[in-house]
Amino acid sequence: MQLVGALAFKASALGRIVKVPAGPLVRVEDTEVAIPCNVTQYDGPSEQNFDWEFSTNPAQDSKFVDIISTWDPSFTSQEYQDRVTRGDIKLRRNSNSAVELVIGNIRPADQGVYRCTTPSTDSVFHGNYNAAVEVKVITDGLTVTGSKTRSMSTWNLSEGDSFQLRCSASTNSSEHTHLHVSWEFRNALAWQEILSLTHEGKFQPGPEYNERYISGDVRLDAMANDIYRLSVSQALPSDEGAYRCRVSEWVKDADGSWQKIQEKSVDVAKVVVQPTALGVFITRSNVSVTERDSLYLTCNFTTDRSGIFQAEVTWYYSESPDGPMADAQMLLSADRDSVISDSTLISLSQVDRSSYHLLVRDMGIEDSGYYFCQAALWVPQYNGSWYKVAERTSLPVTVEVTALEPSYHVFLNASKMPKFSEDPTELECRITEARNAEANIRYTVSWYYRLPLRSDEVVKDELLATMDADWTLVVGERSKQRAQNGEIIFSKPAVDTFRLRIQWTSEADRGEYYCIISSWSRQRNNSWVKIKDVASMSVSILWSTQDYALTVEAVKLKPFFMAGHTFEMTCKVSSRNIKSPRYSVLITAEKNLNDQSNPNGTTRIISLNQDSVVRREDWTDQDRVDGVVLEKVQENEFRYRMYQTQISDAGLYRCVVTAWSPGGGGMWREAVNGLSNPIQIDFQTSGPVFNASVHSDNPTVYRDELVNLLCIITIEGTAFDPDDMSFDVSWFAVRSYAMDRPPVFLASLDRKGITTQARRNGSSDVSLARIAPLEFQLRVHGCEDQDFGNHYCVVTPWVRSAAGIWQQETEVKSKPIFVTVKMDVLNAFKFPLLIGIGLATLIGLLSCLIGYCSSRWCCKKEVQETRRERRRLMSMEMD
Repeated sequence: MQLVGALAFKASALGRIVKVPAGPLVRVEDTEVAIPCNVTQYDGPSEQNFDWEFSTNPAQDSKFVDIISTWDPSFTSQEYQDRVTRGDIKLRRNSNSAVELVIGNIRPADQGVYRCTTPSTDSVFHGNYNAAVEVKVITDGLTVTGSKTRSMSTWNLSEGDSFQLRCSASTNSSEHTHLHVSWEFRNALAWQEILSLTHEGKFQPGPEYNERYISGDVRLDAMANDIYRLSVSQALPSDEGAYRCRVSEWVKDADGSWQKIQEKSVDVAKVVVQPTALGVFITRSNVSVTERDSLYLTCNFTTDRSGIFQAEVTWYYSESPDGPMADAQMLLSADRDSVISDSTLISLSQVDRSSYHLLVRDMGIEDSGYYFCQAALWVPQYNGSWYKVAERTSLPVTVEVTALEPSYHVFLNASKMPKFSEDPTELECRITEARNAEANIRYTVSWYYRLPLRSDEVVKDELLATMDADWTLVVGERSKQRAQNGEIIFSKPAVDTFRLRIQWTSEADRGEYYCIISSWSRQRNNSWVKIKDVASMSVSILWSTQDYALTVEAVKLKPFFMAGHTFEMTCKVSSRNIKSPRYSVLITAEKNLNDQSNPNGTTRIISLNQDSVVRREDWTDQDRVDGVVLEKVQENEFRYRMYQTQISDAGLYRCVVTAWSPGGGGMWREAVNGLSNPIQIDFQTSGPVFNASVHSDNPTVYRDELVNLLCIITIEGTAFDPDDMSFDVSWFAVRSYAMDRPPVFLASLDRKGITTQARRNGSSDVSLARIAPLEFQLRVHGCEDQDFGNHYCVVTPWVRSAAGIWQQETEVKSKPIFVTVKMDVLNAFKFPLLIGIGLATLIGLLSCLIGYCSSRWCCKKEVQETRRERRRLMSMEMD
């Protein structure tokens, strides 16, 4: 804290400080001069005013003449009024406490002392309030000229040529000044710096020419007679444009800093760079070569370039004529020093300066494709390095390598032909009369199956199996599973023989078979390429067969019986043309008596498979789990029994029989299916007729009230003791007015008194009770809007016969009754209205409180206006 206080005391002791540059300032006639002035450590407003005055020689009591002021328009004296009005002399404010006096074209008469004064705004007069600087005006002694021989001319150069540009720059200034020489270039854009010799004697390259300056490609030489030469050893296409020489004159001020006092430039030349023309072509267009022969190609190039250059040639191979260069394979190259890369089968030789010969020995099938060459021209640079001036690529040449095809025939015969189904089949595919078969040739086989079709249908071939070049077997979809099970075997017993064996021939195997022998050639990289396919004649696998026949007859053993008795029927099966058959039986029932000819959509009751395993299918009567029995009486006779028949069992009953014949590997194969005649169960009864109806005293209720619905059962015909009757009652609702939606289950009460309720989403609940022998009540507690709709009941009567057996009667359905749920408008809006009024009152009181607090404490502000003094300093004589 003591140190801070000492610094503050020192600053206040110094007072106001007005500063201008240390003089003298040397400036050139007819140039713009800017003299800065700033003030620090002052009191009062942040923005300060400045007055500028001039004296030719204050040491000889020459009076100061007023030039310009930042705050007093009448401050300017008469002799400077015209120059200030024209803007030749003006003030440029840089900040609140700094300005510059700008003289547009300084004259020799402007040489003298300039004084900067700041009017006081301090509470205490302390410090300096003005500062002066001397300005010297010298004549313009800077001369800049271009090259005498090629001034403003056009230079036509070839790419890679060297060129030199000259400019002369000198000065005869009376002061000690330095020159800054810059060479600049412009194409279609702005001027950019190439290379400069600064006023401090340093070379400074432009950002775009730094690398070329380091490599020595671009140089700047200071020569005799004030000549500055720009040398470019290697002209590039980017060097085309206009060149100028820009020279600035610098002087060191009294404070040791360098100040640019003037600048001149001269346009030297316009350079046009012609790119090097290079054409590359291959003498042949399309080439056909036999396998194992050699390929000869020649790459030629033409150019308009003369002088020293070296060529670099590279040969490429590509599988596509339009593929990218990055995907092409480089074969061989010769660099500019004629060094050729090594290769065993490929050689490259230089015929003359513009021709290179490519030789590829032992051509293979994989060498077919597109060949092209790429040529590049290199020229030497100033520092001994080489520069690539041009690069072109020839059009691709198509090279086709024809294979040495071996000559052979393929013969297919059936060594084993099936006479019956499940007999084995064996086919042999043999190579005969093979010629030109070298050691690098390999044979593989592909097996095909063709289904015999009519002459007007398209023949479809299916692949059974094929063999790769490495003799890997790939099995087709048709035979994949059977090959995995060992039912189909593919083998190669000899070099020239391939075998197909079907262990157990089935009806699906009937058709035509043929084989294709493929020859493969080994390439230099040990890969294999297919060169030829030869197909055999087809062999038909057929045997004399007769169609399978299956007859099923169903017989009802008891022609007349009543409900509660046992139903019994037998199914007798007879077959023809099936070897050692076994039968599986399925009993089905069709309850719809209106369509006795259509067995589709029937219920599967019980089944017995070919191994005599019994299985209940869709029999779901829990009271009669063991009520159905299916047994095998004889090899071709089956008996079905159904105990304690119900009236609901009425319908058509059939036997569905499947004949199975033994297949390969101990498996059974399905041969044919048969359907028996229908056996009808029809009960002739004169029992009671049941009806159901729904009643409610008040079907229209308000929300949260109770709805009572009664399902009333009435009986017509024979009267029964209530103990001999029982009912299953289910309640449903349709949530619409027109019964156009699916019903929703609500609850049920079975004949044993067990209640089942559906899961509900709302807050309402239901209850179900039997209030009388023939009346069932449904209650909906706490009704909601979703409880509306048509409600009805479904009743399933059960009647006990004289023998004590319960019989299920026909299901009856009541007519619906519509339940309406209304809303109590007063109770619905009472609480929301009270809540709204309370919230509005609370928000109003809170708004009043916030407004009062804001006006009382937050918005009160005292405005004080700072007084700003504007008085000028009085001269010491008047004081």
